[in-house]
Amino acid sequence: MVMTKALTFLARRFVAGQTAEEAIEAIRRLNKQGLKATLDFLGEEVETEEQAGAATKEISRLFELIHRAKVDSNVSIKLSQMGLGIDPSMARRNLEKVLDGAAAHGNFVRIDMEGSKHTQKTLDLFYAAFEKRKNVGIVIQSYLRRSLADVEEICKRGAGVRLCKGAYKEPKEIAFPKKEEVNESYDRLTEILLEKGARTGLATHDDARIEFAQKAARRLGRKLDSFEIQMLYGLRKKRWAELVRQGHAVRIYVPYGTHWMPYYFRRLRERKENVLFVLKNL
Repeated sequence: MVMTKALTFLARRFVAGQTAEEAIEAIRRLNKQGLKATLDFLGEEVETEEQAGAATKEISRLFELIHRAKVDSNVSIKLSQMGLGIDPSMARRNLEKVLDGAAAHGNFVRIDMEGSKHTQKTLDLFYAAFEKRKNVGIVIQSYLRRSLADVEEICKRGAGVRLCKGAYKEPKEIAFPKKEEVNESYDRLTEILLEKGARTGLATHDDARIEFAQKAARRLGRKLDSFEIQMLYGLRKKRWAELVRQGHAVRIYVPYGTHWMPYYFRRLRERKENVLFVLKNL
């Protein structure tokens, strides 16, 4: 019982509410602090067409809610929530519905990257969508060995990237096993994106990675607000404010919903500080 309460307590730190309306209110508060947002309906790896359809319907209504509330937010999605693991053609149809809904309200969709079993299928659907609709971007994970080639291809196509380190457990043949290698890859990809990339978002809480990006931007003649620093809801709030004062564009990833457990455990795996936070509150 105590463990359950502790887990629920920490989940509230990372999750903005169970409903989209609650999350929109959280975004309104972020906007007042000069922060942008990306709204994410939690869920992944659906097992039926009905579940994929329900998720698509929920995501599609977010653009009207964002428009009506007049908040500064785009939307992030996971293709496995829209049926990628069942049938890629189903996921493609659902993705197109979401992108059309976003376009109707002048909004933008970021496709999250999931475990490596989905990487190529996700990229294939992204590339196909981007050929027809430019209001879509992709996430690339620096811990994957393939990411250098992927970033170069995405830049060649003129698409936007959110760069993160990666939070799924992967074998060393696919992903760099050492933290130092992941960081080196992150910095290398950061420099490429700042030099060649459109619509770049650097998703990190690592001050060394942020400092590298700042130096690279100065070297390349990029203004700090020409790319985004992106952080997770509930983590490092003081740092958000510092970055805004420095002139950065800062976007906060705001998840909502009841399916928070996989998301929550990935946050624990990412940062030892989050584990300590749990233990202190037990």
